[in-house]
Amino acid sequence: MRPTSVCRITLEASLLGLIRQAVAELPSPGGSGGPPLIALEIPKIRAHGDLATSAALQLASRLHRPPLEIAESLADRLRELLKASPLRESIERVEVKPPGFVNLFLSRAFLIGVLREVLRSGPRYGRSLLGSGKKAHLEFVSANPTGPLSVAHGRQAAVGDALANLLDFAGYRVTREYYVNDEGTQIDLLGASILARARESRGQPAEFPENGYKGQYVRQLGEAFAKRYGGRIGSAQARDLARAFGVRELLKVIQEDLARFGVRFDSWFFQGRLNRFRYLKRSLDLLKRRGFLYESEGAWWLRSTAFGDDKDRVVIRSDGRHTYVAADIAYHRRKFERGFDLLVNLWGPDHHGYIPRLKAAVQALGFKPESLSIRIVQLCTLKRGAETIPMSTREGEFITLSQVIEEVGRDAGRFFFLLRKTDAHLEFDLQLAKQQSLENPVYYIQYAHARISSILAYRRKQGVEGRGSGMDDELLKAPEELKIIRLLREFPGVVEMSAKSLEPFGVVSYLQELAEAFHRFYDAHRVVSDSPGLTAARLNLVQAVRTVLATGLRLLGVSAPEKM
Repeated sequence: MRPTSVCRITLEASLLGLIRQAVAELPSPGGSGGPPLIALEIPKIRAHGDLATSAALQLASRLHRPPLEIAESLADRLRELLKASPLRESIERVEVKPPGFVNLFLSRAFLIGVLREVLRSGPRYGRSLLGSGKKAHLEFVSANPTGPLSVAHGRQAAVGDALANLLDFAGYRVTREYYVNDEGTQIDLLGASILARARESRGQPAEFPENGYKGQYVRQLGEAFAKRYGGRIGSAQARDLARAFGVRELLKVIQEDLARFGVRFDSWFFQGRLNRFRYLKRSLDLLKRRGFLYESEGAWWLRSTAFGDDKDRVVIRSDGRHTYVAADIAYHRRKFERGFDLLVNLWGPDHHGYIPRLKAAVQALGFKPESLSIRIVQLCTLKRGAETIPMSTREGEFITLSQVIEEVGRDAGRFFFLLRKTDAHLEFDLQLAKQQSLENPVYYIQYAHARISSILAYRRKQGVEGRGSGMDDELLKAPEELKIIRLLREFPGVVEMSAKSLEPFGVVSYLQELAEAFHRFYDAHRVVSDSPGLTAARLNLVQAVRTVLATGLRLLGVSAPEKM
């Protein structure tokens, strides 16, 4: 049996062409509309095949025929077309399943070709040309420097960094940016809170601001400020000094926490620059000239209803103060003018209402709204087993990202923050995250990698070698072996879909499935056996699994240990 060299992209594109041809040849009543959208998908039930199309379900109402009958006709024609196609060695059989799916099964020859492609490509396997070198700007975390990073910020950091890795792997040139809000009401409150604590530490009268920041970290900042600036805490410039001091010191804490978490940024953009370089004013003046900023009741409004928002939004209040959307308008104009093709923002759920107004502002500025994608990262609940952990107290104390890292470590922290889709609420079980057992999902995957590393180390020690592209791979026939290769074939598609949807969770669930398939294989079969040929083939198989596990973990920012 000669293995095929048809790659995944070529195979699926060619199959779609054959399916479209089969659909076009179906008898169709006049005026039944255009052709359906033909697509290939992976069946939810693995036993139903490797690929499937639901074209018959879409055609049923147009052709006035039962979908199962249409599917049978499509399958018959597809079998005929495959006989005369170069794909005949890649597709083992075509089947029909109710209510009207046409399912395709890949041949073992094709699967062996997949295995060899993984071995040949190594860490490059799964890379995509989706981005084609386009510039992508990813802004995430961007927490106001008014306190240490919280658990919610930790989830945003894990999602953002993994997404940046995915976009890079999918062919984009990615810039990771943290937007620092170093001015405004919250920063003023921080400065006033620090100054009050500084004066208290010196025994001076101090009125703590209403809604000020009450955490112990503010007391510590106040004491440090008093120690550094001494007698100046009673001066007219004291509040400005305290504000700048607080931003500077808390930003150091934030940067240290992110570094410990393995999250890096290429750029830190300070909101204050927008005013210092008059960029904010010039951006709002541009909207005025374009007719999308108008004055009413003493305030200036963005005409966001022109772009689908439910109401116009205030940009400059009647007292002359800018709203948050004003700075966002200038900042996003600056992003586009820096030459980025794709802008991605990760925001917390409290910002959900800002999406329509920012989309409107982007259009008002003259940019394409589809170039901006905003993803809401839902909140996280901390638990220890069945016990829910209170996230904060009345005195402003709260569970920080630093505390989570300290308790469970970087790898478990990052992986557990990614265990649900970004738009779904997450329960983070600290007790489970610390367990060194197969019940812990990150340990389960890392253990698969370590177990394979141990096998390959034994191979080297004993002088047993895999044979790369040798014919021994064709000895792989067991269901557990072929299931692994089928999963390896899906990895490039998982990467591409995760990058397209801006959702790292797809990689998480894929790695869990691949690790499970490997553990089941390992429990059922010996890798190193008395058969040199079969041993070589299985060594190639587990080497390929290790390669993909390592790549997937790296995309999530999680280590791939060789020993555990």
